[in-house]
Amino acid sequence: MLHPLRVIIANRGPDTELLVANPVELSGKGRPRVFYDVTLALKALGICVFSAEIGRYLFSDREWEVYRFLLDENCKFQLSNMAARNQIVDRVRRTLMGS
Repeated sequence: MLHPLRVIIANRGPDTELLVANPVELSGKGRPRVFYDVTLALKALGICVFSAEIGRYLFSDREWEVYRFLLDENCKFQLSNMAARNQIVDRVRRTLMGS
C-alpha cells in the first residue's frame, strides 16, 4: 500500500468532519499519538475541534482505525472553501507522516 494513511474532510449536514483512517497492524495495535498529532496540526492552523472519536472498522479484509474530528468553523478558515480544506488535509497528513 503506497499511502496507507487516509485524510479527508467531509460534510455531514451542517457539520464539517475531518476523517483520518489508518490500517491496524497485524498484531492488532493501532498507531500511537494520532489524536495528539492531528490536534497539534489543527491548533497550528487555528482550528478548534468540537468533538473527536475513534472507531475500528473492517473493510476489504483489513482492519482500520478511523479518527473522526468535528471541526469548529472560524474566520481564518472557511471550511466550505476548497483551498482551505486542502491546506488542512495537507498539514494534518504532513504532521502524521513526520515531515
